[in-house]
Amino acid sequence: MGHHELARVEGVKYEHISYAVVDGIATITLDRPDRLNAFTLVMQHEICAALDRVDDDDDVRAVVFTGAGRGFCAGVDLGTPGSTFEPDQQGRGGVVTLRIYHCRKPVIGAINGPAVGVGASMILPMDVRVASLTARFGYVFARRGLIPDGVSGWFLPRLVGMSVAAEWCYSGRVFDADEALRAGLVQSIHPPAELTQRAHELARSMTQHSSAVSIAITRKLLWHMQSEPDPAAAYATESQASNWLGRQPDAAEGIRAFLEKRNPQFPMRVSRDMPPFAPYLRPDPEE
Repeated sequence: MGHHELARVEGVKYEHISYAVVDGIATITLDRPDRLNAFTLVMQHEICAALDRVDDDDDVRAVVFTGAGRGFCAGVDLGTPGSTFEPDQQGRGGVVTLRIYHCRKPVIGAINGPAVGVGASMILPMDVRVASLTARFGYVFARRGLIPDGVSGWFLPRLVGMSVAAEWCYSGRVFDADEALRAGLVQSIHPPAELTQRAHELARSMTQHSSAVSIAITRKLLWHMQSEPDPAAAYATESQASNWLGRQPDAAEGIRAFLEKRNPQFPMRVSRDMPPFAPYLRPDPEE
């Protein structure tokens, strides 16, 4: 069954991605293999719509991103009439990056091949990235007379440090999976045939015994804390979330399951049971 057939099985036909759910894990596949999955406005809108489905479906516990064929994403499509960005829209990759950042479920990148330009930017807000032996990465913008898009200037130094981020972005060179692993951009490297399986195993291990609401709040706190001005401010944010969660049914069930030596059955749902405070926990509306 091809990627587009999987998309139709799910009830929505996409043009530039496919979407499928198996055992509570959604897979979003960039699906333009003849163009190395080059990024388009259509792809931007479809990724955002698919992530809305992820957030709204309580049966989906995590999402895996990968690419069809031998590439992950070759950057913005500069050669297909009607699907490309205008010169003043090159930064629109940030729309996808922010939508991934705002996702309420864990996001794993299974980088199956070249990830260049926006393809290298959109992976940065994912929680974990695993790579194929054939993966290549490139923040090539300076070689095109541009600056890194996809909010890379905020995300990349936080992941790999300022010096590595600067060298990658200034040179615009393409580097391999081994270098990405050494820098901490990816967590592990796998043979191509094992990559998707490893990503799904990782998704299950991150979600099968955890509260979905706890994960959704924790995911935002991990990034939000990077911008708190000092530990006291971070503690105030943490305390508000912690005190609220401590009074919720998931906490009662988690403690009860521990005492009874069984796996918890958390009753709360991300679609209806998120806290009423902290606006950064909710996605910003698209303009």
